[in-house]
Amino acid sequence: MKIKTRYFGEIELDDAKVITFDKGLFGFEEFTRFALLYDSETGESTSIKWLQCVDEETLALPVMMPTIVKPDYDPIVEDGVLDAIGDWNENNISVLVTITVPSDLKAMTTNMKAPIIINTESMKGIQVVAENPDYEIKYKIYDILEAARAGKEGT
Repeated sequence: MKIKTRYFGEIELDDAKVITFDKGLFGFEEFTRFALLYDSETGESTSIKWLQCVDEETLALPVMMPTIVKPDYDPIVEDGVLDAIGDWNENNISVLVTITVPSDLKAMTTNMKAPIIINTESMKGIQVVAENPDYEIKYKIYDILEAARAGKEGT
C-alpha cells in the first residue's frame, strides 16, 4: 500500500509492516494503525525512528529504544495488560519510548513512564504506564546521546 508520511513523503509500505494499536496511543486514541520508519538513505539504522500513523500523514512520533539511554530499563506493568498484544516473550517484543524534541535540543526528553510495547510477530502494540516509581515522563537525554556519540566517534 502507498501511504503519505510527514517526513518521508509518499512511500510504499508492505501490509505486514503495519502495527495495530487497538486502543491507539495516549492522546491519539482514534488512530490505530502505525508503521515504524527510519531514514534508510544513510545506509545504517539510526537510534531515533518514527512511529508514523498510516491513516494520518501529519501524525509521526519520534521514538527510540529506551535501553540506548537507560541500559537497565525494565518497565513493570500490571498483570494482564500485555495480553492485548498476543502471546509474547522476550524474543518477539520491542519496547520503544516517545521523544520530545523542543527548539532547544539540550532540553530533549523521552517518556520513560509510558513505553510502547510491540509484539513483532502479531504486529500488535500497546502503550502502557510503567509502575516503576522512578521512571520519569520527561527524562532528559541530550547529554546521554551526546556522550554516546562522542564515544562512537572516538573509537
